[in-house]
Amino acid sequence: MAAGDLIPVAELADELGTYRATIFKVVKRLGIQPVKRRDSERGGQQIALVTPAEASAVREEFTAGRRSGTDASGDTLLLAPDEGRFYLIQLEPVHDPGRFKVGFTTDLDGRLRHHRCSAPFAQYMKHWPCRRTWERAAIDCMTAGLEQLHTEVFRGPSLPEVLARGERFFAVMPVVDNISEEIDKDTSIDSPAG
Repeated sequence: MAAGDLIPVAELADELGTYRATIFKVVKRLGIQPVKRRDSERGGQQIALVTPAEASAVREEFTAGRRSGTDASGDTLLLAPDEGRFYLIQLEPVHDPGRFKVGFTTDLDGRLRHHRCSAPFAQYMKHWPCRRTWERAAIDCMTAGLEQLHTEVFRGPSLPEVLARGERFFAVMPVVDNISEEIDKDTSIDSPAG
């Protein structure tokens, strides 16, 4: 299996809204042996990866545990912080300028790296402080009437209008002031629009 087909455990944790340690518990309980590789984009740091089938099994096990309030080992679930960033990424600025992705993350750098695997020229247009529970409403607000290409991928005639919708949405939401310092360390991210 090619390295590009493997899913980092850290991305699974972000997707499921929990800590990596919780995902590693689920992985261990399922008897999954993650592949370890060095990641040049993370300064040669070793990362753990699982196959898509293993990731599906982890998702199912975690979701079942979430319903009961415990993780796969019976321990109380440790959920990731409710606060992060809602982002708007333009996926193909030159070849398909109206195609974009929106979503919530607690790891801006990691999320952009992940998207650049399939869209190498992807760039943040904007990101806003956000609570995880606002994600669905923000997506619906920003993408109403636009063509949906995938779960959180859309195409529209005017990205400035999508940005304006996002600005209006987040302007009426409460201030999110407890965002961790790690999330705010986004100075290395291309963010031409803010």
